[in-house]
Amino acid sequence: MTDGSADRSPVSVPDDVVVVPRRQPWTPVMAVLCIAVIGFMLWKVATNPAVDRAVILEYLFKDITLRGLGVTLYLTAVSFVAGFAGAIVLAVMNLSDNIVLSSIARLYIWVFRGVPVLVQLIFWGYLGIFIPQLSLSLPGVGTLFSVETSQVVTPMLAAIFALSLNEAAYAAEIVRSGILSVPRGQVEAARSVGMTRSATFRRVVLPQAVRVIIPPMGNQVISLLKATSLVSVIAGADLMTNLQHVYSQTFEIIPLLMVASIWYLVLVSILSVPQAWLERRFGQSLARTQPRRKTVRPGTAGGGGGER
Repeated sequence: MTDGSADRSPVSVPDDVVVVPRRQPWTPVMAVLCIAVIGFMLWKVATNPAVDRAVILEYLFKDITLRGLGVTLYLTAVSFVAGFAGAIVLAVMNLSDNIVLSSIARLYIWVFRGVPVLVQLIFWGYLGIFIPQLSLSLPGVGTLFSVETSQVVTPMLAAIFALSLNEAAYAAEIVRSGILSVPRGQVEAARSVGMTRSATFRRVVLPQAVRVIIPPMGNQVISLLKATSLVSVIAGADLMTNLQHVYSQTFEIIPLLMVASIWYLVLVSILSVPQAWLERRFGQSLARTQPRRKTVRPGTAGGGGGER
């Protein structure tokens, strides 16, 4: 006589079956509460007497606002290109077998990630205090040229230096993680067929690392865009600087801050579109390698659910 324990043994589930969890009954309630809270906050902002809608509409497309907007976009584009180029160099140096190169890269990343970008902006903006003169002298020839640092390192150039160097330090870790995600065997295979180190990096490593690099790099671009607002501390003529100049005279602080917030939200939303497209585009190659999976919905027996 058997005790029937064998009949109650756990049923094995195939690996290609995905069990869809049961819906949580509180999800609609929480969604309604969130909508209510957001609506209440928007209503309080709209009815607040400090929010002068006439001032917001007046300065939203005014020349001084659009000029600052153009400078903000220029700083973001130039700093990102320069920072990304520097990040590739730093990532390769960090992964180098040469202890000197790797140590220099790690020291650079440590310093520029550790010092706040606001401090870096102020340092570059007031570099003339630290180095009053930029000059070049040769023995036996004398001084070839000498110029005041403040005339060369303008607020715009100081902002580009600070943002680019800071961006390179953060992006270097992203690029390094992308390079490390490429299987070592592919690098060794490329070297075994006679490819040089540079050719292996360009043709084998970098194309595969891009898939890992793009999602966090998109977030870095958005963070860089918002970091340009700090340029106002050195009068960099960006969006925030121009609006600060206006409300320092008109004292319409809240409405002009709302103008700045609206434009930053618009720019971030625009940047999010290509980021999402690139993520889907580079994620398709991974999706093609995944097997089609069956879905078992609650209440169906034996995995007979429809195929997804």
